[in-house]
Amino acid sequence: MSNLYSGIRRIQDQAQRDRCAQRLLAMRQRLAPLRARRSDSTLLLATWNIRDFGAGRLNPSPRLPETFFYLAEIVSCFDLVALQEVNRKLDDFERLVDILGPGWDYILTDTTEGTSGNGERMAFLYRRDKVRFARIAGEIVLPQGQTIVSGEKVMPPDQADPNDPASDASGADTGQQFARTPFLVAFQAGWFRFNLCTVHIYYGTESGAGLQRRIGEIRALVDFLARRQDAENRGLARPQSTQNYILLGDFNVVSPQHETMAALLRKGFRVPEQIDAEHLPDRNHFYDQVAVRVKDPRFLTTDGGIVDVYADVFTDDDLDLYLPEIPDTVKGPSPLARFQRWRTWQMSDHSPLWVQVQTDYSDSYLADITT
Repeated sequence: MSNLYSGIRRIQDQAQRDRCAQRLLAMRQRLAPLRARRSDSTLLLATWNIRDFGAGRLNPSPRLPETFFYLAEIVSCFDLVALQEVNRKLDDFERLVDILGPGWDYILTDTTEGTSGNGERMAFLYRRDKVRFARIAGEIVLPQGQTIVSGEKVMPPDQADPNDPASDASGADTGQQFARTPFLVAFQAGWFRFNLCTVHIYYGTESGAGLQRRIGEIRALVDFLARRQDAENRGLARPQSTQNYILLGDFNVVSPQHETMAALLRKGFRVPEQIDAEHLPDRNHFYDQVAVRVKDPRFLTTDGGIVDVYADVFTDDDLDLYLPEIPDTVKGPSPLARFQRWRTWQMSDHSPLWVQVQTDYSDSYLADITT
């Protein structure tokens, strides 16, 4: 089912309305091979940090009416999408859902309070005909107790006061919580049952205590989920009944060789080969990741990739078209640099990352009966 394009006619500016329709035609042609991968026997799972989605405190100007159709065109290629940086005010998110149409549903978290949380939500968007919400959802709070604190107060563990909830630290033994609370939901697609956890890991700084806090968040989450999965699966007679975990989102991973990636690939979590650095050599950043810890022996990823969000819209050739829309608050050494920065608040400064998962285990099930 295609998106609901009727709203394009309600765009008041005729030039923008015509441009929107033309760009959508180009996007549909380019994305056709990705849409064609959708099938009854697989799940197209994606993660996308849509920058400052809503009335965020950092967004210099509202998204243009045409932008929502471009965002929806990309989202609609998939069956289940985890979104990060959905802000407190949901007008933009609801506008996106309206374009996707009634075949879609969603689950949202409340906003994470505190300076580090930025008032952000986590979201899952999914197709009703492909994905079933298994009625389990929750934000992850570590057993040590909740002490969400300001990013400005990050300090080494030996300088932190464990009795002061305003004293943040990077060590695992301080009981600190996540800057933005991870969100875990149980889903089923076809035969495949899985627990899906989305994150937006604290960024901090490129070195020092801020970086150590980032690494600490990744490590703590991976360890927590691994312990939970092992406990849930202990003593199960049939491996097909196991609890499966997929962890995805914006981890602020620096590179495949960095400590941030090493923290993610702990305790048996792995990145599917279709989206690792070897298979996607043109990746220009590695913030976003999908990591799996699946015990079901039938589990298989069959494809994966990244979507270039600027292949057909807000291209460098569009500078003159959009220059009047760019507020003076967006700075840069040249008009093109200002445009390239501004457009990240229209689309995003992240690219959607996706994997295709096999979900039809009929042959395996029937073969098991005959043995």
